[in-house]
Amino acid sequence: MTIAVIFAIYLISQAFIGVIFYNKTKNMSDFALGGRKLNSWVTAMSAQASDMSGWLLIGLPGLAYIVYQGTSEALWIAIGLALGTYLNWLFVAKKLRKYTEISNDSLTLPDFFENRFQDKKHILRGISAIFTVIFFLIYTAAQFSAGAKLFSTIFGLPYTVGLIIGTLIILSYTAFGGFSAVCWADTVQGTIMFFALIIVPIIACSDMGGFSQVAARLSEIATDSWSLLPMKQGNLDTLLLASALGWGLGYFGQPHILVRFMAIESPDQIKKSRVVAMVWVLITLSAAVSIGLIGKAYMPNLADGETIYMDMIHFMFNDVVSGLLLIAILAAIMSTASSQLLVTASSVSTDLYGLISKKKMDEMTMVWMSRFTVIVVAAVAILLALNPNSSVFSLVSCAWGGFGAAFGPLILFSLFWRRATVQGAIAGMVAGGISDLLWYYLKNIAKLGGIFNIYEIIPGFIIASLGIVIVSLITTPNEKVLAEFDSVK
Repeated sequence: MTIAVIFAIYLISQAFIGVIFYNKTKNMSDFALGGRKLNSWVTAMSAQASDMSGWLLIGLPGLAYIVYQGTSEALWIAIGLALGTYLNWLFVAKKLRKYTEISNDSLTLPDFFENRFQDKKHILRGISAIFTVIFFLIYTAAQFSAGAKLFSTIFGLPYTVGLIIGTLIILSYTAFGGFSAVCWADTVQGTIMFFALIIVPIIACSDMGGFSQVAARLSEIATDSWSLLPMKQGNLDTLLLASALGWGLGYFGQPHILVRFMAIESPDQIKKSRVVAMVWVLITLSAAVSIGLIGKAYMPNLADGETIYMDMIHFMFNDVVSGLLLIAILAAIMSTASSQLLVTASSVSTDLYGLISKKKMDEMTMVWMSRFTVIVVAAVAILLALNPNSSVFSLVSCAWGGFGAAFGPLILFSLFWRRATVQGAIAGMVAGGISDLLWYYLKNIAKLGGIFNIYEIIPGFIIASLGIVIVSLITTPNEKVLAEFDSVK
């Protein structure tokens, strides 16, 4: 009962944020980008909180719980993500912020792609909007699945009931408050996640008598020997190592992260945001891997390693402390799902609808259409997440790879290669997105093995890059596009 009360208070506070920003949403720029008025702290915290999601407290610890092969894979994924985060803030953030404002005040990534290449036929906008909807449906389904597991584990609710409750909570402030509500809620949620992730492994390690006792227990449990590098039959598993580091490539194409760069008040605030973001990322990723590894020693016989964080909290703390720490999972889920729903809704209302309908909507009509889209997308995501055995890690992996392959190379070439053409952009996006989906099918459904065991983002990223370069070199660039690129530089 105590945990339920704590959850209720927290959820009411998040819904209240939506109410506060509801009356401040006057146009589509307010709803989609908060009027480009985010300060450096909110930009950093909301970007990272929306980035990591329930995966940080469920999926990554669950992987690290598989001692030791899963632990080494989780460790290298964390390293890849930290590198990707830093490079994204260092090279992409400031330039994307400048370019999207100069280039016809672009509000979404599809909007930016069309304006960047002056695509009068709207092909880039349409294709990128379709990929946004497809991959975010999968990504949002992962968050809803994590929420359902949370409510099922804590309150003993049926999986489907937990799924619906979690979705309604997220909708309560996303649909009404828009981007500003989501970002301020993310800042609160990111702070909660930060402290909760630090506390749990420290207390668990102390309860067991320190690191030496943890190591002793793990040595008794482990089915294979410890190695910093992922190994397979005594040899370095190069495909697994490359796949783990390949997660870092995904950052360059994640719309819910990139949109934060577009919304910061001034490009000059990016540097401060980068420092805040990196401190948060390094500490939380390290703590998440530690939870899985220490949790294996603490509770070695769990049927589902993805519940280790929740089970440790239940065992270690009283109801009041448990409620406060378990909110971190809900915060992680809400921060990402709300961002994904918002970006999808903005893309549908500003990108897809504009291509389908010849009628031009006024600003508030677009806002209300976006709100309606949030509800529709949430309903479809619920259907995708209905399977209680669905893996949060697997769903996130699929969507992350899709965005990384379809959008990542194009973002980089758009910002840093003057010679890129609209034809090359279209070819690269289509090639990256389709090759990623095809590779995912061959690896996970057809089970071909071999080279197909590598994370699909890597071949998808390479193929997309080749598509952009080759097609751009055999087509003629638009002089106006070149002039705009020079002015931004």
